[in-house]
Amino acid sequence: MRPTGDTLDHVTEIDAKTDALVPAWLHLPDIADMLDVEVTRVRQLVKEGQLIAVRRGENRALQVPAAFIDGDKVVKGLSGTLTLLRDDGFNDEEMLEWLFTPDPTLPGTPAQALSENRGTEVKRRAQALAV
Repeated sequence: MRPTGDTLDHVTEIDAKTDALVPAWLHLPDIADMLDVEVTRVRQLVKEGQLIAVRRGENRALQVPAAFIDGDKVVKGLSGTLTLLRDDGFNDEEMLEWLFTPDPTLPGTPAQALSENRGTEVKRRAQALAV
């Protein structure tokens, strides 16, 4: 991790391979508009670990995978899944890689399964990683 000079010093940059796994990204102000909250609330969600934000693009702007937002709310089950993965020792980049890598037994990616309200199965798999 590298310092960013703002209140989200834990935010990391990801490599091109992980970046390519995520189909779409949103900037924090866009998420704030979608959730109908101030951008400071979105930053708090990142700080609390309920969302993962990474620095991307030429201006290194904070961005969150679009798959983490469902209309006007954070995808159900995401926060608990992120907590389980952190407890398993995953860093943000490893969590993104796991969430966006296709798993033929789901089928699809864990992120896709969360958005389709199949969070129980995703959490079960995240718990199994610790074993």
